[in-house]
Amino acid sequence: MKKLPFALIVSAVLAGPALAASAPIREAAPADGWAAQAGGTRGGADAPAANILTVSNAAQLRSALGKTIQGSRIVQVDGVIDMSEGRPFSSHADQAKRGLVRLPANTTLVGLGTGAGFINAHLLVSKVTQVIIRNLKLRNPCDVEPTWDPQDGDEGNWNAEFDAISIVGSQHVWVDHNSFTDAPFTDDTLPVENGKTRQCHDGALDIREASDYVTVSYNHFALHTKNTLVGASDKAVDDAGRLRVTFNNNLFEHIAGRAPRVRFGQVHLFNNYHVGDRKHSAYRHGYSVGVARQARIVSHANAFEIAGARNCQDAVRAFATGADAGSFSDSGSLLNGAPLAPCGRDAPAWSVPYPFTALPAGAVPAHVRAHAGAGKLHIQSSPETT
Repeated sequence: MKKLPFALIVSAVLAGPALAASAPIREAAPADGWAAQAGGTRGGADAPAANILTVSNAAQLRSALGKTIQGSRIVQVDGVIDMSEGRPFSSHADQAKRGLVRLPANTTLVGLGTGAGFINAHLLVSKVTQVIIRNLKLRNPCDVEPTWDPQDGDEGNWNAEFDAISIVGSQHVWVDHNSFTDAPFTDDTLPVENGKTRQCHDGALDIREASDYVTVSYNHFALHTKNTLVGASDKAVDDAGRLRVTFNNNLFEHIAGRAPRVRFGQVHLFNNYHVGDRKHSAYRHGYSVGVARQARIVSHANAFEIAGARNCQDAVRAFATGADAGSFSDSGSLLNGAPLAPCGRDAPAWSVPYPFTALPAGAVPAHVRAHAGAGKLHIQSSPETT
């Protein structure tokens, strides 16, 4: 498989091709995902006209998401918002404060047109319900002060904070048609200190602390190492019975791992497209799906195109054994054009509770390329906007 150059991937993520579909700003999460269960996910769909707000800078955004707005809201992002406002972050604390975009309950945050998004931002959905995030181009934040942990691994490691999107202790969340990338601060541009890359990136999208009823659909994740955790700790035993998450029709392009890595959750994967290279110069593929402590993963018709991958274990990796072992079952997926062989994991003891139609895995690459990522939805400013 030919390795895609950074320029090609970045242009796909940041520029975006022609629009392919229309989407109303009041759209709710579709039926084919966990977010539609237990009453569904509508975000700010019932917002009055006075609460449909268009923002184009950090100050306007903070006001639109602030406590002075009562009830449901729809916040439309026009253009690219730099949360640093042109003033580089002076410290980790400064970045934690000024880069934060905290989304309240009953909110839809949506990008207008083909170029809306954020840089120097970390979006937080914390202890709320009913949130929708759509059609945004997100540059994964780079921690200005990553920390060195000499006890991490055999030789120590650099650890960063700040995800592009963190979903923490929240329910009914739909993350749809967004694009995530490290570019232009890809890992090969970062300095080496203590013998390791001074990693400034954390997750692209992490879902943790008993979050529930989440659908992640039609997103483009590119050029990243630690992409998505579902459940952040083996010690978070209260996550059991929650973390019900669907990933469908997402493109994972040169993601080194965690696409996703799951603990405890009941996670459904269907029609996702994974593109990687086990010899990539900056984002060497280690694995795609991580089956960690007591994960319960059901997989249907995903496509894995991983240069150098030899067997199922190169795509689906177990991180726990014995009583803590997770479970994984698959139907109809392909690894480099061949059926994804059994991965040696027990089948999960649950069934997908909602209707869904999975394309054959052979049709997934073209479909996902055509539809995943920001700029593929035709979202224009609402005539109700105030």
